[in-house]
Amino acid sequence: MQVIIQILIGLVAVAHLYFLYFEMFQWEKIGKKIFRAPVENYFSMTRPMMANQGIYNGFLAAGLIWSLFIQNEYWSEQVSIFFLSCVVIAAIVGAMTVSKRIFYFQGLPALLALILLVLF
Repeated sequence: MQVIIQILIGLVAVAHLYFLYFEMFQWEKIGKKIFRAPVENYFSMTRPMMANQGIYNGFLAAGLIWSLFIQNEYWSEQVSIFFLSCVVIAAIVGAMTVSKRIFYFQGLPALLALILLVLF
């Protein structure tokens, strides 16, 4: 079960590395394919804000990756719990403020990993 949990944590981390890339470097290109623009020039106007958001996703990914390399099992688990909880909370806020899809793509995988981590 521990291998499955680590794989899930790794997948959540990889997803957040993709979010970093997408939000920091491809917002105007990929964002237009995913989100509807409420006003003209929305994607160019919000590019700096999304770059900032992208770096936060990078921090989440870094924390999750770090948790996989911690040798002490107790601390590895605690760091994983912290960063997975941050992802779940961010996904809830994103679902409430931007799109419910955010919770499905970001929150559910992290929540599943978190539940398995706590139970096993």
